[in-house]
Amino acid sequence: MDIKKAQAGHFYAVGVGPGDPDLLTLRAARIIEDADVILAPQSKKSKNSLALQAIAPLLRDQEVIVSQYPMVRDNSKTRERWGFLAKEVSDRCRRGQSVVQVTLGDPLIFATSSYLMEALAEQIPAEKLHVEPGISAFQMTASRFNEALTLQEDRLLLMSATDLQAVEKALKQCETLVLFKAAGDLPGLLDLLERHNLLQRAKLVSAGGQGEHEVRVADLSRWQPLDLGYMTTMIIHIDKRGWQESVAS
Repeated sequence: MDIKKAQAGHFYAVGVGPGDPDLLTLRAARIIEDADVILAPQSKKSKNSLALQAIAPLLRDQEVIVSQYPMVRDNSKTRERWGFLAKEVSDRCRRGQSVVQVTLGDPLIFATSSYLMEALAEQIPAEKLHVEPGISAFQMTASRFNEALTLQEDRLLLMSATDLQAVEKALKQCETLVLFKAAGDLPGLLDLLERHNLLQRAKLVSAGGQGEHEVRVADLSRWQPLDLGYMTTMIIHIDKRGWQESVAS
């Protein structure tokens, strides 16, 4: 089996899954092992990089750079920070190093990699930029409850839970709603679900794939207050479409 390896002068945005080293793909593991430089993002509010912890078994003699990033909703500051980092990455690639940025989940779903890739697109040829997918938090969350996310024409909607008005509108636009960052205003979110009679259809996982820190709640109508981390994902099974019935033309 031909497994892709990291190439000199190339950049790779690599998804490492929700945090469990066993959930890395074979390709992600090989690229990380072969890389010259590992870039691991870390929130300024965190004491360590969860993405770096997930790949710890794969680290040998790679140079590791932990880069802190601001957790603020400020587009200009965010892009300024990642633009600065993109210059360092492009300089290293031009010197012939292979650079990997590891990110929790998938690099293209609510990930810091998207900002870095955007900045790098202006500095590195497209053929030297790569995205290696990873298991996202919503996939891992669904797997904890053995319940299908979609069937036939069911609509699946992914969004952040930071705007409850937007969340309420989304409840009418899909059969399954996935909410990232669900712990931010959990009381308000629970109240919203109660008003729509959806508490029993809502489940959540916090710190998924992080061993003893993981929290699972299969029925939010039985919710007991707990301290949940930033990485909390909720799945709401709103309804099922009547795809079994013939649709009138």
